[in-house]
Amino acid sequence: MLIPFFLYIYNRMIQNKKIIASILFLLISFVSTAQTSDMVPPPAPPPPPGLPVDAGVYVLLVIGLVYGVAKTVRTKA
Repeated sequence: MLIPFFLYIYNRMIQNKKIIASILFLLISFVSTAQTSDMVPPPAPPPPPGLPVDAGVYVLLVIGLVYGVAKTVRTKA
């Protein structure tokens, strides 16, 4: 007489576990969908720092002019 009672209780527990598992699955899927829809992308990283155009460019320009003038003077002589 106790065996049918325990089988009944066991079957009810299995059914309850299936129902709880189904409910949890649905809730987790709703929560994960809600989290991904309104996410704001992270801000873009700042651009790399630009190299300053300083006196180095002017020095190279002067050296180039001196070299060019020297080269033309040597070829004419």
